[in-house]
Amino acid sequence: MIRDLGLLGLRATVGGYLTVHGAQKLWGTFDGPGLDKAGANFERMGLTPGRTMAQVAGASEVAGGVLTAAGIAHPLGPVAIAGTMTVAAASNRSKGPLAAKGGYELAATNLAAALLLATEGPGALRLGPALGRKARWAAIGGVLAGTAGALYQLAVADQRTASSDAAVQATTPSESTVPPAATELGEIEADRGVDALREPLVQIPI
Repeated sequence: MIRDLGLLGLRATVGGYLTVHGAQKLWGTFDGPGLDKAGANFERMGLTPGRTMAQVAGASEVAGGVLTAAGIAHPLGPVAIAGTMTVAAASNRSKGPLAAKGGYELAATNLAAALLLATEGPGALRLGPALGRKARWAAIGGVLAGTAGALYQLAVADQRTASSDAAVQATTPSESTVPPAATELGEIEADRGVDALREPLVQIPI
């Protein structure tokens, strides 16, 4: 009974928060960005088309959150959450593991909790039955395919950004490319200017 209560608490927490995150993206509720802003953010990360990807992510979070909290159609809810959180963690990996720096701490925590629920089951305190064997593997396969596609888009976007940065660096002259003679000449001219300022002013008789 204690195990079932623990799983219920974990399901309600993870599922409830993920439902809220999805609603923020889809409808702008709970002070969320809404679909247009969320889609623009997805577009900047390289997940295109941004609005469609935001819809998919929001729907996965809402559906996965509700199914997880209710314990219905296990393991579809936790698997959907795990797929979404994998993409979320990957999209923030450049910022490091801590949420204070905008990193993937929260996404990784939700991912770990979703994987635990997917493997341990919802417990006895649930509102509906689990999926059948064939439906279960179909759901897992669909989520894995969608997650792999999103991760591929992120990888391609990173390569494009790296190539663009390399091109900018190649076309920008560095300090080492400035001829030494030109540098010495600039220093001489600067010294002359300072010396000129130090010379006394010539008094012109009136």
